[in-house]
Amino acid sequence: MNEKPPTSATLFLNEDADRPPVARRRLRGAMERSASSLKERMSSVSREKVKGFLRRNLFVLFTVAAVAVGVVLGFALRPHNLSLRGIKYFAFPGELLMRMLQMLVLPLIVSSLVTGISSLDSKASGKMGVRAVVYYMVTTLIAVFIGIVIVTIIQPGKGSRDSPVVKSGNIEPVQAADAFLDLIRNMFPPNLVEACFKQYKTVYKKTVRIRNVTLTLNLTDSLNITESDLSVNLSRVLHTIQETVEETVPASGSSNGVNALGLVVFSMCFGLVVGSMKQQGQALRDFFDCLNEAIMRLVSIIIWYAPVGILFLIAGKIVEMKNLAEVGGQLGMYTVSVIVGLLIHGLLVLPLLYFLVTRKNPYGFIAGLLQALITALGTSSSSATLPITFRCLEENNRVDKRVTRFILPVGATINMDGTALYEAVAAIFIAQVNDMDLNFGQILTISITATAASIGAAGIPQAGLVTMVIVLTSVGLPTEDITLIIAVDWFLDRLRTTTNVLGDSLGAGIVEHLSRAELKSQDAEVRNSVLEENEKPYQLICQENDSLNHRNGETSM
Repeated sequence: MNEKPPTSATLFLNEDADRPPVARRRLRGAMERSASSLKERMSSVSREKVKGFLRRNLFVLFTVAAVAVGVVLGFALRPHNLSLRGIKYFAFPGELLMRMLQMLVLPLIVSSLVTGISSLDSKASGKMGVRAVVYYMVTTLIAVFIGIVIVTIIQPGKGSRDSPVVKSGNIEPVQAADAFLDLIRNMFPPNLVEACFKQYKTVYKKTVRIRNVTLTLNLTDSLNITESDLSVNLSRVLHTIQETVEETVPASGSSNGVNALGLVVFSMCFGLVVGSMKQQGQALRDFFDCLNEAIMRLVSIIIWYAPVGILFLIAGKIVEMKNLAEVGGQLGMYTVSVIVGLLIHGLLVLPLLYFLVTRKNPYGFIAGLLQALITALGTSSSSATLPITFRCLEENNRVDKRVTRFILPVGATINMDGTALYEAVAAIFIAQVNDMDLNFGQILTISITATAASIGAAGIPQAGLVTMVIVLTSVGLPTEDITLIIAVDWFLDRLRTTTNVLGDSLGAGIVEHLSRAELKSQDAEVRNSVLEENEKPYQLICQENDSLNHRNGETSM
């Protein structure tokens, strides 16, 4: 009577207790099997996969280690106060890397552009070119806008008036109009051989000349008499004097360095013509294709020396720095402004643009570019990094060679996102140091001239300083104040070069995605032409055999 009915919990426990040992054994066996498979998987990951990962990314790991060791070594050697001669000798391995990479730039630009454009028909290359130019303009304008917003918010130049920034070095004057005319002149070099080592540059000469100036003397006023007192009506006399005038006149000149813009324009036109020649231009196409392949094989050999060169380049620059406290104190906020702008543009804006167009993970794409980005950081030259950028895009990211050969040389010459951002920040910083408030019109002028000037900045170290003159002149800022920022330019130059290379590479990925239809139709045409070529000899052999049999039949009769 007093017995309680069994609850659901007690029933569950009783069922569990009554479960046969076979089920428990099965459960234990399944757990053991999963544990052993997990163990096997972990052991396979720890051995084979780690080895494969290290083998694939050995160069990247070496390069990252070289940057870290270079920074440590540079700061360790600073207390020893090496002489300028000692620093020069110490940085010699880095100088060798720069020379090796620059040696390959010239044949690489010419061969890659000619093969890239000649392998495309004029319609496809035209569409690809338009897409590339639109991408370059959009990203450069965005970079300038980011720079202007950052420098306006942070205002790095406002605090500099309390502790005046030290000027260092001197900058030669450049007129904005002459600089833009030089840009156009360099697009059409009169001598292609000279364009390999020189570019046109306007120089200024002072000329002194004597000119005659005619002055009008009013005798009536000077003699303090009236006309009625004069017997002769002579109130005005013309007097001629000689005046010495000193005038600055632009003259033809040149500066050392590869005229990359001229070679790019020539190679593009040459590639278009070779492509339009069809079968007749096949020999030239094969020659430049073979040259491009040979250069890329040389790159794969030189690339193993890159970590050593980068180590000494970075360590040498750190040893060379004059006063770290001065750089950190007076120009610290300016440096922070540029770095923040470059990080926003390089790690947020450009990847977002890539994702919106391609719907692919941009950071996976950037991971494949790590070798090129670290080399750009070490060499501070987008042109010198070009061979390694080609290798990263074609081998790691599997970008079509026809796209990379067309987009990368053009991008390394005219697409300078980082430089445009830096120039906008520097111009407004100098205005803030001089306590000048810029209106909207002047800021708009800075954005337009910074975009245009970045196109003219050659892909060589610290070329941005020269084009800065154009930006400052456009809004009436003192050009000699560029010397304020020279102290930190070597460091910021490396960062903006890395941003430039990243912008070029993501641009190649975007252009390839947008040009898929043209590339597929081109592949289909090539396959059809190959089939036709393979069929022709077969038909000719058949015809020859028929005629031979016919001839043999005639002779036997």
